[in-house]
Amino acid sequence: MLNTYGVRWLMPFSGEWFYGDTLFIIDPWVWLVLSLGAYVSARREKAKRRNPARPAWLALALVALYTAGMSLSGREARKILSREIASGSGMPVQDAMAAPAPLNPLVREFVVEQEGQYRVGTFRWLERPHVVLNDVLTFPRGRPVHPAIGAAAKTPVGRRFLGWARFPTFQIQPAGGSSQFVVHIVDLRYARGPGERFGAVSIPVTLPPATSLSGENP
Repeated sequence: MLNTYGVRWLMPFSGEWFYGDTLFIIDPWVWLVLSLGAYVSARREKAKRRNPARPAWLALALVALYTAGMSLSGREARKILSREIASGSGMPVQDAMAAPAPLNPLVREFVVEQEGQYRVGTFRWLERPHVVLNDVLTFPRGRPVHPAIGAAAKTPVGRRFLGWARFPTFQIQPAGGSSQFVVHIVDLRYARGPGERFGAVSIPVTLPPATSLSGENP
């Protein structure tokens, strides 16, 4: 619920995803504090000490405060980075994700949507400006008009991936013949290019001979 992966609360009536963008998917600080609280409480209970559950409750309270702080930090980071990206590029930001980074709560990895493109980079609370525009990567947004894209999207892998992807970008690679292609789909939440172990798929496609590259069948 609180990470960038998302939860589909309305299933089976709707496949809409809901994202918290608050905690890293396996936040080490949450695990550390909760584990320490549970361990100390177990030791206190074994030793027959008074209020053995107090450390566990304290750990829960600390995690709740940390989570609230990360939520506020993420919201403010999204506002600031959207403003800095819009100012630096001269284009309005339509949507943005400011994802928590592992270990460092003062850093956020972001993806912003603009007209026809995504911008991907790092937001740092302790630096001014918070976003170094020269380090921001740009990727095409939207599905290219190419028959190989449509064919890849209709495959079981393509349908599942696109149903899950939040910021999909596409690359088309010729694969030896005029009708053979490999379609790479990358979700910019987790990957930056084809071949990465998580967040990207590569789908081989062979088009029928009569398919034109304009995206229409004659």
